[in-house]
Amino acid sequence: MSRIQNAFKNGKAFIAFITGGDPNIEKTKEFVLEIIKAGADLIEIGIPFSDPIAEGPVIQEANTRALAAGTTVEKLFTLVADLRKETQVPLVFLTYINPVFYYGYDAFFKRCADTGLDGIIIPDIPFEEQPPVREAANRHGIDIISLIAPTSETRIKEIAKNATGFIYLVSSMGVTGVRSEITTDLGAITTAIKSVTNTPVAIGFGIHTAEQAAQMSKIADGVIVGSAIVKIIAQYGENAAPHVNSYVSEMKNAIL
Repeated sequence: MSRIQNAFKNGKAFIAFITGGDPNIEKTKEFVLEIIKAGADLIEIGIPFSDPIAEGPVIQEANTRALAAGTTVEKLFTLVADLRKETQVPLVFLTYINPVFYYGYDAFFKRCADTGLDGIIIPDIPFEEQPPVREAANRHGIDIISLIAPTSETRIKEIAKNATGFIYLVSSMGVTGVRSEITTDLGAITTAIKSVTNTPVAIGFGIHTAEQAAQMSKIADGVIVGSAIVKIIAQYGENAAPHVNSYVSEMKNAIL
């Protein structure tokens, strides 16, 4: 059983996103370990990028801070290797296709495997254009985490049948960021996904309260929270660890 599969074996999974290098690499390591201590089952580490088209203002600003601090892909690979010495909680990158393409698909995924990364989420690569990336990832045992959005419609089952690791179900149209209300019929989408695959489904985009997390966990196998955590780090900077721990603990307890 892979580390990602392990994340879903003991009930509902809480998945936390953090922008790598915000405010710096050393603090990212501290925050990730604090998030794990608080009960997170899987960690997404965002590779900062100059044009993060799926992100709202909170994560855009975190990308800017991380890049200004000198964060690079290579430094994040080193971070993953360091984290892997201290935890077996699954770690995945969230990135855009440009850094992966520039690094070279085979070299990138070999480096992922060597450092102990488990998977990757690439929001700006359509399902139909995944094959060369997926082939390189498969050679090195790295899961490509597929995204399914409300607009996927007739492609939902096709995407789900080919999914590995877990499926990232996007709760709402638009970019990342907290939402006061989520109105998409996620139950119907989840039912369609479950009709063709046993791959776990986790819902993300907009979830930021314990009530929302509890509601989403009734529909899916896991809940993903990003902007709310990144916002805490923006507020408290290098002193964010206890605040992040408290927030993640509350969210994890809400989905038990």
